[in-house]
Amino acid sequence: MEKGYLSLILHAHLPFVRHPEYDAFLEEDWLFEAVTETYIPLINTFDNLIEDGIDFRITMSLTPPLITMLTDDLLQFRCVRYIENRIELAEKELERTKHQPEFYRLAQMYHKHFTNARYVFAGKYHRNIVNAFKKFQDAGKLEVITCGATHGFLPLMNNNVNAMRAQIHVAVNHYEKHFGRRPRGIWLPECAYEPGADQILKEAGIRFFITETHGILFASPRPKYGIFAPIFCPSGVAVFGRDMESSKQVWSAKEGYPGDFFYRDFYRDVGFDLDYDYVRPYLHGDGKRSNIGIKYYRITGKTDHKEPYLPDKALDKAAEHAGNFMFNREKQVEYLSTVMDRKPIVVAPYDAELFGHWWFEGPDWINFLFRKIAFDQKAISLITPMEYLEMYPVNQVSTPSLSSWGYKGYNEYWLNGSNDWIYRHLHKAAERMVELARAYPHTHNSLQNRALNQAARELLLAQSSDWAFIMKTGTMVEYAIKRTKEHIFRFTKLYDDIRSNTIDATWLSDIEYKDNIFPDIDYHIYR
Repeated sequence: MEKGYLSLILHAHLPFVRHPEYDAFLEEDWLFEAVTETYIPLINTFDNLIEDGIDFRITMSLTPPLITMLTDDLLQFRCVRYIENRIELAEKELERTKHQPEFYRLAQMYHKHFTNARYVFAGKYHRNIVNAFKKFQDAGKLEVITCGATHGFLPLMNNNVNAMRAQIHVAVNHYEKHFGRRPRGIWLPECAYEPGADQILKEAGIRFFITETHGILFASPRPKYGIFAPIFCPSGVAVFGRDMESSKQVWSAKEGYPGDFFYRDFYRDVGFDLDYDYVRPYLHGDGKRSNIGIKYYRITGKTDHKEPYLPDKALDKAAEHAGNFMFNREKQVEYLSTVMDRKPIVVAPYDAELFGHWWFEGPDWINFLFRKIAFDQKAISLITPMEYLEMYPVNQVSTPSLSSWGYKGYNEYWLNGSNDWIYRHLHKAAERMVELARAYPHTHNSLQNRALNQAARELLLAQSSDWAFIMKTGTMVEYAIKRTKEHIFRFTKLYDDIRSNTIDATWLSDIEYKDNIFPDIDYHIYR
């Protein structure tokens, strides 16, 4: 009989990037890289575990922007094109490296990798891999939870409760459309909690959410069991806190597993390493070198001299690290079980894209971990937060503190000198959206109704925390600024046109086609 539980939680999210006005767009590669390097490897891992009769539990958030992109016909077509493009290059690499054994083996690996991606994406799941995650949820192995509608940073919307409410309710309705039931849990965007936000979650039927460690440790009154048992907010919504020890072991490139010298080096890509004329057909239209996804070197060490990647040795390391992670969790729960009146839960949340994209061996690590937990120990069992709540329905009532999992743990990463200018516009737009929803409680004018709904979409897209995050990191800043300004401009024009009854039907149709997220949205949510 187990002495405690491990809850592995993956947060799968990408900002909404869709540009039908271009034949190809660089930032759309974010989605295609995640599909081929993270989502399909995870799907393969889960499918193989089920085929081998391995019982497991895992929780994943699939955010509304990500689901929208994964189910969009245009992006599905472009994803297949992206995969086909990589297969073509991998075939050329087989020829180029045939007299270089250490690289030829890797070229074979990548050819198999992209060929499998095409089969899983286009063949097995008919271009809609959201159905794969639904299948795992229906089988009782995976709990899919939702997120804010566009990953809006809720604590910086606290001046407009209707804006916060829209982020939650639009997401819940979107989830139900794709999974056939209401979500039971939510990953608050950036794990950012604002006291009182749980009341909105309760209204939406959400049972639990995840928060950063200090959101629990600084809760009032202080929780008896810290982060190793959930607490209930005064609203009755449960909160699970991140375990810092297990997080650092996996997340940290310096102290954690992903930095091991035998793992694949993310930054050495053929898009930069090989002759320009050779890779030019696989770069974007501007011709700038970029990552293509074929990488031949291992981390090696803190040196510019990199050794060739050794897949077998990397797999051995993934198995070793899975065993180490499991051992540490065993020791955790063995101790905690002696000082608690219930079995402890260790909550280990990570960005999903760490596994496979940044840490190539991450999905293999999960595979080894789940198999080792099933066969090599008896101290811990895998569990979802909802299963734990069903097992322990009575918990301490406490109010979590303001918190996020960003730099310094609060709001600074999304509100600083690089991005603070956006909020005066976001707040004003939110005020105006509420104004519109109240000024037009009923409309029988189809064009006006479309404009009101599109205004809601543009506001939600402008509120995405990704844009402020990118402005702070200093990467792709120009694109993040452009997206923020575009959505604010489109919202403002819609507001003015609706108010003056001068809606431009042609222009409206154009932005409806470009920004087609939430086709079933109802602007009345802002009332």
